[in-house]
Amino acid sequence: MDQTASPNVLVVDDDPVQRRLLKAAVEHMGGNAFMAEDGDIALEFLTTTRDPIAIVVLDLKMPRMDGLEVMRRMTQSGIEVPVIVQTGHGGIETVVEAMRAGAFDFVVKPVAPERLAVSIRNALKVDQSEERHAGFRMDPGTGMVSASPAMERVMHLAQRAAASLIPVVIEGESGVGKEKIARTIQRASDRRHKPFVTVNCGAIPDKLVESVLFGHERGAFTGATEKHRGKFMEANGGTLFLDEIGDLSPDIQVKLLRAVQDGEIETVGARQSAKVDVRLISATNKNLIEEVKAGRFREDLYYRLNVFPITVPPLRNRKEDVPMLVRSFADRFGREHGLRGPVSISPEVLAMLTAYDWPGNVRQLENAVFRAVVLCDDGLLTPDLFPQIAAQLPGYDVREAGAGQRVAVSDAPSLSMPDVPLQRGFAESQQRVVSGLSLGDLGATAKTGSAARGMINAIGDDGELRTLNEVEEEVIRFALQFYSGQMSEVARRLGIGRSTLYRKIKDYGIDAGKTFEIEA
Repeated sequence: MDQTASPNVLVVDDDPVQRRLLKAAVEHMGGNAFMAEDGDIALEFLTTTRDPIAIVVLDLKMPRMDGLEVMRRMTQSGIEVPVIVQTGHGGIETVVEAMRAGAFDFVVKPVAPERLAVSIRNALKVDQSEERHAGFRMDPGTGMVSASPAMERVMHLAQRAAASLIPVVIEGESGVGKEKIARTIQRASDRRHKPFVTVNCGAIPDKLVESVLFGHERGAFTGATEKHRGKFMEANGGTLFLDEIGDLSPDIQVKLLRAVQDGEIETVGARQSAKVDVRLISATNKNLIEEVKAGRFREDLYYRLNVFPITVPPLRNRKEDVPMLVRSFADRFGREHGLRGPVSISPEVLAMLTAYDWPGNVRQLENAVFRAVVLCDDGLLTPDLFPQIAAQLPGYDVREAGAGQRVAVSDAPSLSMPDVPLQRGFAESQQRVVSGLSLGDLGATAKTGSAARGMINAIGDDGELRTLNEVEEEVIRFALQFYSGQMSEVARRLGIGRSTLYRKIKDYGIDAGKTFEIEA
């Protein structure tokens, strides 16, 4: 039987409603669904059936025998079938355990049929050398890989935006792939064969921004020995992507407003304005409406640009994408690096990379995999090839080695992290938490001065509640020490803007350059 065309899928779930839904999803994609209501039945079926099972869709939370135990017994029995685990009640620790046990992928209940189909197709393709990622939701021109519902919504919005010339603003943290989204819009639009010109507004000196964007005539200013067309003219008839648009100065914002509003640009040194036909897509890692309120971004320009906003979630909030991204990057870099065979990824690596919070988002993950592939000698990615990541996660002891050397990883049974529900977001799972203390404990701790590291006392030395200002100052001091004075990271973690953070530091008289010592 051609498993790729008509795969046999074993669905293991104690909930009869879920079994029916999953059965319908499997059959909708052209597969054959076999059902098991618990782990014992599933294991017996796998060891006795004459029908070769291509994929197991396994619920992690079941009575008598949970999904992790089913996977362990499958390994003991030598049953090598890709497993897609589904969870609705567990958290990041449960998912990490499943990935460590060898799960190919995971989905979060309630899983959409399209999402399950993508995961099944990927599992069927993973051992093939050609088109290994044909099942991914991937744009062929940009390499966008998505599996999470959040990114599916982003891609849907991108397709809708491509159907018109509506101005688009793509918002999201650095490294989430805003330019890839812009290219996806361009390639799906009527302008796919026209120029796509990118400008990083934050990387151009203020004195050169006008010339770079709108061009200049020869002799327009000192050093202008040649005529320069400018990015708007280069993109004429096509698409102009303005990255970090929130960094533009007020003077340039005025000129940009005219270009957007009237379709005209003023070349530096020219006597007349010029007409341009440009599809404008902007991107920013700032909250533009907050920039408008603070007076740093023109309100009229904001409403001209922000007609069709698309918000790209950070990678820590869409961990379903991590296994797919890792496999996609490893496959691409393996080919580019000239490796003879496909790059394999150990279950421990998938568990570790899924657990990590990725402050640098997809760009950081891509660079980490690139480094690992370059250092890999035998085609297998192992945790020792990711020392910077392992060093930031509990349960791993990886030290940088010399070229060609392997370093052992500590054998921890599981990552020491709280079991946070997936629906609340993966970022919470990496936070340091202190639990089990009552208000009385807090008061006693405050009086004895024996606060634990990371513990903020609500009770002062006098036994009374402290003021909000006192608590806020202590939180800011701790955050500055905890994140080594990295202002952007401190502001992001505290949920405030950098300007607000600087103001509070000044108000509280905090020396931001000092390393704050917190008593243990």
